[in-house]
Amino acid sequence: MTLQSRIDSLRSRHAELESRLAEEDQRPRPDADVMLRLKLEKLRLKEEMERLRSADLHA
Repeated sequence: MTLQSRIDSLRSRHAELESRLAEEDQRPRPDADVMLRLKLEKLRLKEEMERLRSADLHA
């Protein structure tokens, strides 16, 4: 897997989590634990994408 395809994969997963967060938030009583888990995973993916981009710039 190339670096760009890995970043694209992470970006896709990040967008999927964003969608799931929006769906959960629209529920009458959003589950705070689910929201927290999704937000943390989304942040982890964002940090990974930034790390990979940074590594690509310095390569």
